[in-house]
Amino acid sequence: MGQEVREPKQERSIEKKNRIVRAGYELFSEAGYHSTNTAQIAKRAGVSTGIVYGYFKDKHDILLDVLAIHLHNSFSPVFALIDGLCAPINYYALAKDVLDIAINLHKKSAKIHEALHSLSHSDASVNAKFIEIEDNLTLQLSDRLASLGADAPNLGERIHFAMNIVQSFSHEYVFDNHPYIDYAAMRTIVESTLVALFI
Repeated sequence: MGQEVREPKQERSIEKKNRIVRAGYELFSEAGYHSTNTAQIAKRAGVSTGIVYGYFKDKHDILLDVLAIHLHNSFSPVFALIDGLCAPINYYALAKDVLDIAINLHKKSAKIHEALHSLSHSDASVNAKFIEIEDNLTLQLSDRLASLGADAPNLGERIHFAMNIVQSFSHEYVFDNHPYIDYAAMRTIVESTLVALFI
């Protein structure tokens, strides 16, 4: 657009920018990223398109803020769970709790989740953000579990693998729904596999 993007400092301007991001989040969730344009975002936020371009270079710029919110909403329950752990670690309860959180998040934010994950394959900045949060989660989990006495070798590698299992199962459980799969039985297998990684 040629306009210089500004970072709002006044409360009213910050609220406007936040409204734009919330509108982007809602519209990307409802219609997907590619089917949403800045005019629709501006209308939903109750601002002019010029205001949108005052705070963001383009729709992609809004997407990165939406992604940050989505990742915060997705991972803050996991971080809260980690913070609440105490020794000795009950890996059976931890596996159940982590799966519950992951499944609920996939259900609650199915469309935005699919939109953002599909973009991670074609958009380097989206992919980099996912990798950054994944790295942070792996490192925090490793530190926390180690501080509580976890002594499995290659703890970081085990945690990273466990995260992939949780993500894969949650995606399968919420989105795929194969009629020949007993998902309760599969969940039991997943929980046992997660526990076996750490004991």
